[in-house]
Amino acid sequence: MSALSSTQREENYRYHTVRWAPVLVLAVLTYVLFPVSQGFDVPLPDVGDVAPIDVLAPFDFDVLKDETDLTTEMAVLEATIQPYYDLDETVADSILLETRTFFEMLELFAGREAPGAGTPGGLPISEQDARYLLDRNLIGEYEAALRRLIDERLRQGVAASGVLELETSSEIVVRTPDGDRIARRDEVLSWPDYLAIRAEYETDSQSPQGRAIFARLTSIFFSPTLVPNVVETERVRTGLRGSINPIKYPVRADERIVAAHEVVTQPIYDRLLALRAEIIQRGGATGGDFSSIIGQISTNALVISIFWLLLTFYRRESYDELRQVLVLSTIFAVVIAGAAVTVKFIGDGPELIPIPFAAMLVTVLFSGRASLVAVTALSILLGSQAAFGGLDAVYMALVGGIAGAFSVRSIQRRSQLLVAFLVITGGFLLAALTVALRLEWSLAQFGSSIARGASNALGSAALVTITLPLFEVAARVTTDLTLLELSDPNRPLLRRLATEAPGTYAHSIAMANLTEAACNKIGANGLLARVGCYYHDVGKMSRPRFFAENQVGGHNPHDSLSAAASAALIRNHVLEGIELAEEHKLPRSIVSFIPEHHGTMEISYFLNRARTSNPGTEVSSEAYQYPGPRPVSAETAITMLADGVEAALRVIDDPTEEKMADAIAHIVDQRIDAGQLDEAPLTLAQIDQVKKEFLRVVAGMYHSRIEYPEEAGGITADWDATANS
Repeated sequence: MSALSSTQREENYRYHTVRWAPVLVLAVLTYVLFPVSQGFDVPLPDVGDVAPIDVLAPFDFDVLKDETDLTTEMAVLEATIQPYYDLDETVADSILLETRTFFEMLELFAGREAPGAGTPGGLPISEQDARYLLDRNLIGEYEAALRRLIDERLRQGVAASGVLELETSSEIVVRTPDGDRIARRDEVLSWPDYLAIRAEYETDSQSPQGRAIFARLTSIFFSPTLVPNVVETERVRTGLRGSINPIKYPVRADERIVAAHEVVTQPIYDRLLALRAEIIQRGGATGGDFSSIIGQISTNALVISIFWLLLTFYRRESYDELRQVLVLSTIFAVVIAGAAVTVKFIGDGPELIPIPFAAMLVTVLFSGRASLVAVTALSILLGSQAAFGGLDAVYMALVGGIAGAFSVRSIQRRSQLLVAFLVITGGFLLAALTVALRLEWSLAQFGSSIARGASNALGSAALVTITLPLFEVAARVTTDLTLLELSDPNRPLLRRLATEAPGTYAHSIAMANLTEAACNKIGANGLLARVGCYYHDVGKMSRPRFFAENQVGGHNPHDSLSAAASAALIRNHVLEGIELAEEHKLPRSIVSFIPEHHGTMEISYFLNRARTSNPGTEVSSEAYQYPGPRPVSAETAITMLADGVEAALRVIDDPTEEKMADAIAHIVDQRIDAGQLDEAPLTLAQIDQVKKEFLRVVAGMYHSRIEYPEEAGGITADWDATANS
């Protein structure tokens, strides 16, 4: 048992090693094409250590402020900003109108027994409070006091609670229709101040209930009239940010940064760190020893592993298929090599990295999700190389690659590649625009970036057109373009089917309509299902007259055969169909429709005939069973259901919608009960959608037609050819 476990471990190790080996190969390839050449060595001792050598600046460079310095400087500047507030007097006008309406409605309730049961406007004033105001004839006084408070205080500007308290400036700018004015923050009222000051306006201050009612009305009829103008304040704040100089101090060529045996201080450390970053930015190295080489290759491998982890855990079907892993590795290698070629012969612009080429190929061959992860890994891997220049390069490569991934979901027309070119160019344009605004590029720099991006888009689209068939064959993946080619009725195999077995051909077309509609309904591949239906019964061409749909004149050759011989003929059309499909080099995805649309179902007609002919003999069902396998995809499973439905509906007299629905349900339930859908990725909810879509399509196929008289060029339901001749 232990030996077997050891063998399994060795097999698993070999299995995963073969599939992860391309990661190391690609990492080494990246290092070879983008080497870190040995150059000026910058020691980087920690603060407090002694410098081992003299370090002189080999060129001019700047020491930039770190995030903490910039944040501190910005905080100091922001403290000087006078925030903008808008004074909206129309709010006070609206509240005055609401106040008047409230008190008018309250007076209308003066004669009622229980005014609280229907307080004006549904405002939260209790019956007891309403009775208090009505019984003491205080409505007019309270209205006047409340209106005075609103006119004199709220109209002048009151902010919401907690807004002014967050401001760091001692003054604010109040924007009014008459212009801006500066106001001290502690002189501007906020909601708590407004609530406190309302006591100055109370007319019934001796009564606790009266004070409480006035406070409640003050709360009800309040909205802030002083509102922060975030846009204007942020504009001023942005202007201040732009005024901050990011340079901490400049360093000139040949300036001594640190002397040998000198203690490293923080400013010295900052200069050394900045010098090292500048050397890397210019394409130099921090060292060319063995450890640095291993470190660089390991870094490349870790970045590439992002995509390989996706394959391992979330796209297992591609990971298991070694051909597909090698195809993906080849695509990565082409992009890496293409990036190196552009750097050497064209330029180092990140817009020239051919990541959109990989994005479109991976999307069409595999999926958009795989493409996005591939784009991310390649952008980080190549954009971070010294030749391209860091984060901006990663950003531009990533945007262009993502645009490529979204520009082609599936290619079915040549014009889609033109659309892809425009989408990718647009992606590079947006990336260039954002970088240009941030780095203050000139118009010439901006135009040059767009031109490089457009060239990449055009070259990638053209390269995909040329190489897609090659990668498709290598990966054994069937794209929509191939499916459209296979659906051409002039293909030799389909032309033979239409000529030699016209009934089967008509049956296949009808099935295709059913299957495509149902697959599209549940999100499966409708085009694949349609093409699979075209070829699912090509094996019947060997002996077309032995199948009911091709029999003319009522003669059935099975009448002269035994049940076993008939079943063998019917069963063999599956095997003969596979042979024909492989002979014509149909893709595996299409060939799978031939055996799976029958699964392992029994050839029940001849099985029953055998049992009836030999009542005392036990008949084995194995000889009367299709070879299988059962459907393992949604498309082949739906094809199995459509095959039964299309055949069954042909024998129904007067096919009403109710009869057709019952027949569809019966056929589907029969396949489910027989276990034929056990391995298919279909839920019960999806199967229910499939039945409804079948009914919708067949209802259109079997619709009634109007009878036209003979003199009008038609026939009626009781037309008799013999009598009319």
